[in-house]
Amino acid sequence: MSKHRGHEHGLAILGEMLDFIFGISKLKELEVDMPAYLIADIEVTNPEGFKKYQEAVPATVEKHGGRYMVRGGDVEPMEGNWKPKRMVVLEFPNMTTLKKWYKSDDYQNIIADRTDNSIGNMVFVDGY
Repeated sequence: MSKHRGHEHGLAILGEMLDFIFGISKLKELEVDMPAYLIADIEVTNPEGFKKYQEAVPATVEKHGGRYMVRGGDVEPMEGNWKPKRMVVLEFPNMTTLKKWYKSDDYQNIIADRTDNSIGNMVFVDGY
């Protein structure tokens, strides 16, 4: 192989690597527009105290572009040892919007009404 051909081959590989790297970065840009979900399993320990949170939270979700996919309802475990109590699934336009809602004054002003009156688990999940 001539020295000239080696450079061409190296440039071709470099070009493929750059395509891959920039392709990944473009994919990450697209992910910003993918929905994100909050999934929570909550056990209400003080229904009277929790009621204030229940009444206030929907307006904060809507104001920040979110919507309820699941809010309570019957739960039927199918596999494993999980025994969920009260399931909540919220959908937001993207992870950035979900996190902004969670950190917003609107939500932070009522979060104690949930945490003081319930126990549970919550996760944020990227959608497709």
